[in-house]
Amino acid sequence: MTDPTTATSAPEKHGFQAEVRELLQLMIHSLYSHREIFLRELISNASDANDKLRFLALAQPELMAGESDLAVWVDHDADAGTVSIRDNGIGMTREEAIAHLGTIAKSGTGEFFKRLTGDQQKDSQLIGQFGVGFYSAFIVAEEVEVFTRKAGEPASAGVRWASKADGEFTVSPAELPERGTRVVLHLKGDAKEFSDGWRLRSLVRRYSDHIAFPVLMRKEGEATLDWEAANQAQALWIRPRTELTDDDYKGFYRHVTHDFADPLAWSHNKVEGKREYTSLLYIPARAPFDLYQRDAARGLKLYVRRVFIMDDAEQFLPNYLRFVRGVLDSSDLPLNVSRELLQKDADVEAMRAALAKRVLDLLARLAKEEPEKYASFWKEFGPVLKEGTGEDPSNRDKILPLLRFASTQDGSDEPKVALADYVARMKDGQDRIYYLISDSVTAARSSPYLETLRAKGVEVLLLADRVDEWMMGHLREFEGKRFKDAARGDLELGGLADEADKAAAESALKDAEPLLKRLKDALGERVSAVKVSTRLADSPACLVLDEGDVGAQMRRILAAAGQPVPESQPALEVNAQHPLLRRLEATPDGEGFTDLALLVFDQAQLAESGSVANPGEFVRRLNRLLGQVMQ
Repeated sequence: MTDPTTATSAPEKHGFQAEVRELLQLMIHSLYSHREIFLRELISNASDANDKLRFLALAQPELMAGESDLAVWVDHDADAGTVSIRDNGIGMTREEAIAHLGTIAKSGTGEFFKRLTGDQQKDSQLIGQFGVGFYSAFIVAEEVEVFTRKAGEPASAGVRWASKADGEFTVSPAELPERGTRVVLHLKGDAKEFSDGWRLRSLVRRYSDHIAFPVLMRKEGEATLDWEAANQAQALWIRPRTELTDDDYKGFYRHVTHDFADPLAWSHNKVEGKREYTSLLYIPARAPFDLYQRDAARGLKLYVRRVFIMDDAEQFLPNYLRFVRGVLDSSDLPLNVSRELLQKDADVEAMRAALAKRVLDLLARLAKEEPEKYASFWKEFGPVLKEGTGEDPSNRDKILPLLRFASTQDGSDEPKVALADYVARMKDGQDRIYYLISDSVTAARSSPYLETLRAKGVEVLLLADRVDEWMMGHLREFEGKRFKDAARGDLELGGLADEADKAAAESALKDAEPLLKRLKDALGERVSAVKVSTRLADSPACLVLDEGDVGAQMRRILAAAGQPVPESQPALEVNAQHPLLRRLEATPDGEGFTDLALLVFDQAQLAESGSVANPGEFVRRLNRLLGQVMQ
């Protein structure tokens, strides 16, 4: 390895982006207790640069001219107090060096700062996840120099970038005989331990053993210029599973994802036959910060015959499994495959279906064998998995057993109840799986829609995620039991209603018919009908939508998104035995009756949607009635 020459002209000064200056201060002053991660990040960047060059060289083989074997070199000089990390990958132009090393995405930076905990070791592990790994060099270095030349450019197109983390960096031309990038760290006085070869070698083995390129270091204890690999330099996924330990899999996961937490589970499989490919899929322990961002990068690392093709190949997993990380290595796809071709390829569709089933089988095994881990998974990714009930009908039967719910049977607000557990606990005569959608589990527990079901000891599933109303619109039954929304249409008690219940309902309806007509006349077009309720035991009234109407939760989501909200006209169900309804029955027609009728309607509207259509009029009406009571 030759050293770059000095700059050929005076350097230009540039100021760091404000977010970078803030980040550098954090690196220098707050993350010094776990300093060795700088080497992991810089080697990872070097590996990425080599991957990019190898991919581009498929179409432009001349880019590899002069040095076809890709590697990463780690060197040190104890006397000078320096460490250097070099790759012979894609390299950078002057403009790219300024853009990539002087600025970072604001959204990623903001989320990085938001995730900081104050625990230096944990916080230092966040660095790679947010694309700020290069700046970890300043944890140990008082000055950082970067010498880089873009592949395919002449030696005179080299660039020297340098900074002391003082708010500025300089850029100048440099004559560089080799393509790629070399990062030189001038170590701080208290970081000289990293100029020791044995220390560096141990860190390479710990953090970078699974890099697909050799990480070369000078042989220790010899006066030689010979280099040797300090890592295995073999793609882990192509090694037999019998040779790999859990630590091997966890280490590779950290390399692929930059995630400091161990994965919850993984699946490593080689498929042979009509299609040949190897997959190594991981279920993370924590949701990434951009899980719900539509334009966030997601997907698997794609290799073709162990040649890296692209990051974030989202075509191989459905969107509801976007949390899955890992690699896919195909023996059938062409090396020049593009994202556009992947979207139209029949082999890709077949692999996508197989990989989705493999992930769902892995989750099923986790739920059965390690329920505590699965509960952790559900807390992080449950709402995303729910999307699969509508997006992936072919796998709906696999997804349904994986769903977890809060319920009236369980006092916790955490979703713990599986559908199989619910069915096993169903009451004699019960042929429906009852559920209720609300803004929160707490609100659902106190809902008037549950009064009769609670009195009969019937368990009700309580749903409060934004996706729930959409999800339940795609679900019909589980193990032959139909789903039933406790707040829509007829309650459908079926075998839960005995003869005494039916007789009481018929008698109440007959006695209340005159009141029902008076209420409908007073409320007019606000309601489609007024009925005697089989749902209510303690509350005076509730509003009930038809089965096909858009519910309150979905109406709010549509309104917040600026989408048109479909009109719906609920029915008013009343508890004819409630004192308020008795009072109404005894009140003659007129303004007093109308005020009471509207108050009953407003109460039902509050219970259903949390608001009334005209709060000011509601308050004035309530005050009038209170004034009459106080006279």
